[in-house]
Amino acid sequence: MLLLLSLYGGWTMDAMAQARFTSNTQLHRVGQVEWKHPLTVQYVITNTGTEPLVLTDVEPDCACTAAHWTQTPIAPGEKGTVDVTFDAEALGHFHKSVAIYSNAAPHLVYLAMEGEVVRELNDYSRTHPFRIGQIGLDRKEILFPDTRCGEWPAVSIEVVNLSDASYTPVLMHLPSYLTMKAQPEHLQPGERGRMVLTMDPEKLPGLGLTQTSVYLARFEGDKVSEENEIPVSVVKLPDFSGLTETQRAKAPAIRLSADRLDFTPILAQKKRGRKEVLITNSGHSPLQIYRLQVPHQALGVSLKKTVLQPGESARMRITVTKKRLGGQHGRLRLLMITNDPVRPKVEIDVAVNLPVENIQN
Repeated sequence: MLLLLSLYGGWTMDAMAQARFTSNTQLHRVGQVEWKHPLTVQYVITNTGTEPLVLTDVEPDCACTAAHWTQTPIAPGEKGTVDVTFDAEALGHFHKSVAIYSNAAPHLVYLAMEGEVVRELNDYSRTHPFRIGQIGLDRKEILFPDTRCGEWPAVSIEVVNLSDASYTPVLMHLPSYLTMKAQPEHLQPGERGRMVLTMDPEKLPGLGLTQTSVYLARFEGDKVSEENEIPVSVVKLPDFSGLTETQRAKAPAIRLSADRLDFTPILAQKKRGRKEVLITNSGHSPLQIYRLQVPHQALGVSLKKTVLQPGESARMRITVTKKRLGGQHGRLRLLMITNDPVRPKVEIDVAVNLPVENIQN
């Protein structure tokens, strides 16, 4: 009897310790899709089990659909993705499915997308989901995440005129480092176009994060307000394009003891949390931290040394004050700019996943 109990207990533990497949959605309803304009949807897969999740194969139901997915094991609590692209070559309604095989139970899961391929769009809820007045946009912020001197990166904002009058796209309060060109210059009712913003990094105030706002004019003579604001974020990095192979081999190398800190358990009990990250120079020349930025008022950082010799380490103290979160929770971020040519931009994620009522108390 004792042997049987032991065998049964072991089987129970094995059954509980397994990967678990959880998708953010079973069905993507994409609405109208323009004919011969391929569409890609993404399924975010979370491993809600206790063992690594492996997506072993992904099979679309027809040749008109292609898939790419996370090939490496997904650790418990972590996320992977499955990207499915539909070629939109045939007009009419469609329902496409994709079979996903994994080491979870069940081993096979079907996900799907549905919509309608049309010659001309009249539903812009998917392609231009953001509204400023009667103007539809495909994005609500402008990001230049990795900009280096000598580059002139450009970002396009797709625009549709949903009004019954001619419209001229104009961005007000453009900073000196941005220029904008509308293509075409005027949009008739129902017509689509784009605003192309080009960046001149030489005119940025310095390395690291620069944030500002521009304002979309909804009509001639419009004024700036929160309703037509578009945030702009730029991260300027050092230029290492001139380094030789010898210089790269002798370069500094930054190493962190952690690049993600979870303050949730601490702040659930206390008004302020504190953690430390050990920064080490594992390279062959001095490591310099050019800039250390904390974009949120709830974050505090203390770092006494900004130049580390090869093999040297320094402790960076990070604090989060709960009352300064201002109702924001989820992911905060700390940014460092260094002279490590492999990793000039270093980000530390700070997780605070508290109920709103807990943050406000």
